[in-house]
Amino acid sequence: MKSDSMLREVKVEDAVGLVLAHDLTQIIPGQFKGRLFKKGHVIRAEDIPALLSIGKEHIYTMELQTGYLHEDEAALRMALAAQGPNVELTEPHEGKITLKSTIHGLAKIDKARIDAVNALDQVVMSTIKTGTVVKPGQALLATRVIPLVIEEERIRQAELAAAAGAPDAGPVAEVKPFRALRAGLITTGSEVFKGRIQDKFGPVVREKLAALGSEVIDQRLAPDESDVIVREIHRFLREDRADLILVTGGMSVDPDDRTPGAIKQAGAEIVSYGTPMLPGSMLLMGYLEGVPIMGLPGCVMHDPYTSFDVLLPRICAGERIVRPDITELGYGGLYNC
Repeated sequence: MKSDSMLREVKVEDAVGLVLAHDLTQIIPGQFKGRLFKKGHVIRAEDIPALLSIGKEHIYTMELQTGYLHEDEAALRMALAAQGPNVELTEPHEGKITLKSTIHGLAKIDKARIDAVNALDQVVMSTIKTGTVVKPGQALLATRVIPLVIEEERIRQAELAAAAGAPDAGPVAEVKPFRALRAGLITTGSEVFKGRIQDKFGPVVREKLAALGSEVIDQRLAPDESDVIVREIHRFLREDRADLILVTGGMSVDPDDRTPGAIKQAGAEIVSYGTPMLPGSMLLMGYLEGVPIMGLPGCVMHDPYTSFDVLLPRICAGERIVRPDITELGYGGLYNC
């Protein structure tokens, strides 16, 4: 049976006392767009002019047949299938349910399962990009179906697609909280160490960390001497117990730039020296005794969004950066060239 056979068409003038089967939207260009009447509203005589003003000369009552779902219930079932930690659901609005973050953190969205759901006809899961930094109340994902009434089997398929690989794969949509990291900052360069120029890295790095709930516990200057840089790295690691070590400056291929070699000399396991993202191609990512260590290129000082801004939130959310994470930065990674 087709879904439209469950709907009974009634002239607006004859609809007083009947119940709306779906939300009705009003659009006033440049002024308003929103719900005029909610599903379940009982039509009153005074509602008739408003209904006619939005072009509704008929309304529909609905009697669901076995095996069919109303759009609100369908959207809710899909939303529940996608919901993960630190995510809340809105009420249905015009057949749509939105999943929103309850915390400041890192949104994680499983693209493969979103694609699997959207491959089904007449169902919708629309999301932000995974890895986005979100605030409380920010939308992550929205669900809806295209028709007013849909076969329940279609929604079962969507639920199965969303659950594929679970629980090992984790939820479709979640928000990871940020940890409060204590970062040690080493600024290299004889020109800064000897006071010839003023350091510009410190304020920028402090601001980026503070925005994620972390802090720079100390900033130390070092000349372009590998042994000195290594010593400062080890001080932050063993004496200060830093959760993150950032080394700025000296990241180019110039022979005088010693930072990459010093990080390796300190004993770090190098995940990657260089990324396929621009700006930020000269960034170094590594780990020293389990502590993330990064060599930051000069673009961090002046470009608002670099590879550092992509990787730092993930580190603050407790993720370990591996080589495939670096490789993936290239696609869509051309920002300022």
